[in-house]
Amino acid sequence: MDGEISTDEVKELLEEDADVRIVDIRDERSFEHSHIPDSENIPFNELMDRIDELDGEDHIVTVCPHGKASVQAAQLIGSYEGTADARVESMEGGLDKYGMKFGLVRDDDDADEPAERESPF
Repeated sequence: MDGEISTDEVKELLEEDADVRIVDIRDERSFEHSHIPDSENIPFNELMDRIDELDGEDHIVTVCPHGKASVQAAQLIGSYEGTADARVESMEGGLDKYGMKFGLVRDDDDADEPAERESPF
């Protein structure tokens, strides 16, 4: 693991269309409710079985509700042989902080619109 990344830095990476994989480790239902645009869902309890999906990536950012469990996920991903050369970071403050600053995408009729300062849970 290469440390933590701020919500502002994550937002900048997304705006720059950087080559980064944002991995949301919450359960599928929570992810479907709201998430960071262009992020993908790999629930923490499935991470060991699905870690090979991250093989060869250059930059991976893990996210969770408050930025605590994502540290563990980043450590796990960073210890995997297939991501040995990747920059692996946990998003500081989690989705709670990101959502309050920038909003989150919701998977409903307004999927293209950010949720208005709504809790990501």
